[in-house]
Amino acid sequence: MESLFGSINVRDLLSAQDLSDPNSPLSAPDLRLLIQRLESQSFQIRSQVQSYLVSHHEDFARLFSLCNDTVSQTREVSDDVSAILGLLSDHPIDAEVREIVSETKSKKEELKMKKELLGLVGTVVALNQRLESVMEALKSGRFEFAAQGLKELKVALRIGDEDDREPLVYGLLRKEWSQCFEEIQEVLVNFMEKAVRFDGDLNQVEIKYHLEVENVNGIQLQTVLEAMDVVGILEYGLAKVADLMIKYVITPFVNHGRPLSFLEELHQELALLKIVPSPDSKFEYLDGEFLYSGILLFIKFIYRSICFQKSSWMRCFGRLTWPRISELIISSFLSKVVPTDASKLPDFQKIIACTSKFEMALKELMYISESDDKDNRLSNFAENVEVHFAFKKKTEILANARNLLLECDFSIPQEYTRDGSVWKSDETSAQSSSHVVDLLFLSQRCLVSKAAKQLMELVHQTLQDVCLSSTRVAFEFYHTARDAVLLYEVVVPVKLERQLNGINQVAILLHNDCLYLSQEILGFAFEYRTDFPSSMKEHAVFVDLAPRFQLLAEEILQRQVHLVIYNLKEAIDGADGFQNTHQMKQFESAKFSIDQVVFILEKVHIIWEPLLLPSTYRRSMCTVLESVFSRIARDILLLDDIAAEETLQLQRLIYLMLENLSSLFESLAPGEQNLHEFPAESLEDLIPSLHKIRKLSELLDMPLKSITAYWENKELLSCGFTITEVEDFIKAIFTDSPLRKDCLWRIQNASI
Repeated sequence: MESLFGSINVRDLLSAQDLSDPNSPLSAPDLRLLIQRLESQSFQIRSQVQSYLVSHHEDFARLFSLCNDTVSQTREVSDDVSAILGLLSDHPIDAEVREIVSETKSKKEELKMKKELLGLVGTVVALNQRLESVMEALKSGRFEFAAQGLKELKVALRIGDEDDREPLVYGLLRKEWSQCFEEIQEVLVNFMEKAVRFDGDLNQVEIKYHLEVENVNGIQLQTVLEAMDVVGILEYGLAKVADLMIKYVITPFVNHGRPLSFLEELHQELALLKIVPSPDSKFEYLDGEFLYSGILLFIKFIYRSICFQKSSWMRCFGRLTWPRISELIISSFLSKVVPTDASKLPDFQKIIACTSKFEMALKELMYISESDDKDNRLSNFAENVEVHFAFKKKTEILANARNLLLECDFSIPQEYTRDGSVWKSDETSAQSSSHVVDLLFLSQRCLVSKAAKQLMELVHQTLQDVCLSSTRVAFEFYHTARDAVLLYEVVVPVKLERQLNGINQVAILLHNDCLYLSQEILGFAFEYRTDFPSSMKEHAVFVDLAPRFQLLAEEILQRQVHLVIYNLKEAIDGADGFQNTHQMKQFESAKFSIDQVVFILEKVHIIWEPLLLPSTYRRSMCTVLESVFSRIARDILLLDDIAAEETLQLQRLIYLMLENLSSLFESLAPGEQNLHEFPAESLEDLIPSLHKIRKLSELLDMPLKSITAYWENKELLSCGFTITEVEDFIKAIFTDSPLRKDCLWRIQNASI
């Protein structure tokens, strides 16, 4: 049968010649031949299949019978399963089984819970009995047993580790435990207060070893300490003892006016530490040896009499007292013996050695820790003596600087006022004066305040110390010098604020001070930098301070200039624009204003000239005069109608003002020149409006043609007049006429 299902190859049905060219199509005869051969092949296959089925008929019959039986059995099984499912549906046994299992489980849980509750009740009863036994032990004086029981109950009740899901009874037990803890704490602390006390009358510390409180006797001090240690309140119990020792023993011993000594007496039931005056009343704590030995004797007394040579107890007492004792020693002894002179620093080495030896002895007694460097407070302070020396010196220098700035009244000596200004003409007086200083980079001298000069002397001394000190100290001194200089900027302007708001000599003196300080600051680098320690040469800078004082000096000066100009402006305002001066009342008012201007300028001249540098004086005074003359000239030129008589009065006012200011003009001459030797052109170069107002006084009685000629030859233009001012001036003085029109036309054409 397998051969029937094999593949039929079409090529086998054709002749070989028909397949000579696989790519050529078959002809119609070939196709008909192929169909015939395929039909023949199909017939043969059907014949073979039929013969095969006939020969195997019985086999196929058995196969079909077996299949039929299998189907019948499957139907029977299906019916049986359906019957079982029906039976189960009518009688649900699985529900009964679930109920039985659930009931069994709940019974087991109930049994387990009852066992746990029974165990909890047993535990609660045991804890309660333990608490009662602790209370009984406490009442009977068995402190060790009570303390141990309280410690164990703390663990059992999980004190400090509470849980909200715990039974309520645990909270009640904890409350009982807390009450018991407070009671035992109170009892033990009460015993400690009875055991250690200070007798003020006898000036001694008394320690009792056998105690009796409230009918409980025979209690040993050591037992009380052990009980406190077990309960965890040793530090609390020793705190009051520590306070007592600091207050009545250590503080008087360290701070007493004359040295004290300790006398120790040990008995079987009592220990005494007596505080008595030192036999040598002249002895002082010069090197710390006597001080340290006394404190060490006290510590040893505590070690033997209170801590019973137990290191953990001693360490606890040390934590309570050492920070305060060390701070007391530093503030009352070490800080006071820090040298105030760099040359005495080597002498401090003995104190450093004594301090280190003292702390080593404390470590052997376990009073302070060997591993914690924080306990080496005294050694750390003593070994950093250079820093403390520098800090102490810095505080002293800054305090001195502040005091001299606050105490100085910044008054001007009489000999330096206008009436007594001999120092400008008398070289010997100037050289010997303590108020006159050299300005390093200006090659001039000026008057400064006593405070500024003393401050700079203090700064120079500090910088000299920088050159002689170690790097650490030098840096502190360097910053001290800077801070001392800056104190002037901070203190003086605030102190003299009222004077700075007025026109007075104090403000000019402050200007000179700031100028002097800026010059000195610029010289610091040249004078001291080469001698500074090499490591700080690149970091020591002063040049940043100089501009601050230069700006402050200029600010003070400009403030004075503005105040003067403001006062002059108010005085000129009183002239009411110089209108109608041909009327007597108006003339008197204008003359009074001019007198006020002259008075203010003369006052400023008296204040400024003796104090300011000549160049600064000329610059400032010229600024003031320029504002005055330009304002007066502007007011006169703004008049729109000037009568003939009025021109004469205005001219008179200008001449009067210039004549009264002659001494002031003379003060503006450089060097030894007087006003006659000093060319007017030079003065007018300094004060451009002076030339203008002088020319204005000439114009007031000048013919119209002359005024026009002056404009045409540019002379009025060189004096600062504008074409508008000249035209308005001509219109105000001269009436309208062909001549005026012609002159105005010439002026306009000359400007083209």
